[in-house]
Amino acid sequence: MKVTDIVINKINRFKSGYVFTYDDFDLPVNKIQALKKILSRLVASGKIARLAKGQFYKPEDSIFGMLRPTEYQVVKDLLEEENKIIGYLTGLSIYNRLSLTTQVSNTIQIGTNKERKTKTRGKYRIRFIRQKNTITKENIPLLQILDSIRFIKRIPDADVTNSCKRIISILKELNETDRLSIAKYALKYNPGTRALTGAMLEQIDGSLITEPLYRSLNPATVFEFKISKEFILENDKWRIQ
Repeated sequence: MKVTDIVINKINRFKSGYVFTYDDFDLPVNKIQALKKILSRLVASGKIARLAKGQFYKPEDSIFGMLRPTEYQVVKDLLEEENKIIGYLTGLSIYNRLSLTTQVSNTIQIGTNKERKTKTRGKYRIRFIRQKNTITKENIPLLQILDSIRFIKRIPDADVTNSCKRIISILKELNETDRLSIAKYALKYNPGTRALTGAMLEQIDGSLITEPLYRSLNPATVFEFKISKEFILENDKWRIQ
């Protein structure tokens, strides 16, 4: 079978929005130059689109025009390495998913255990947020909630008090084991996140699971969040303003 037929048949099997590279075609090294030329012609014809150097995707038409690939597809190679999870989506896309904002952005944030420099991929700017907890498939949703608490003052087009109300409703939907895990993971976050997480969890479960968080705080530190005092009942205990 000709290389062109192999490439087109493979692309036809990809789902719309799927991001692929040269490696997806499993061609011998001496066929890579031919592959590059074929993909360039397909980009020119509009059958596929180029995301960044060596990365392509099948565009999907909608009533709003050409749809871009999901954030996961854009950065999936930065989230897993040799079948091991090394990062997770966080930031604005997660705030949006958690109904904390309706804003969208071309910046994609990734939580990762290692320090990494900001990079650009096509129209996207990719920023990395240091996560001190070990990242697993199971704890990613909990870390995403904690990230939302950590950056609660930076959530665009959102009032901090209303964001707290929404996060408390999310915490209430978790089972007790997950809320206990949230309290444990929060211990590796900054003091402000520990205080606000503790104050919110205490409204749900009392002080039983939040005592380690409370003990981890400097008793002289005050945390400025500008949250309605009527909302967080334990403001004075957690020194939240």
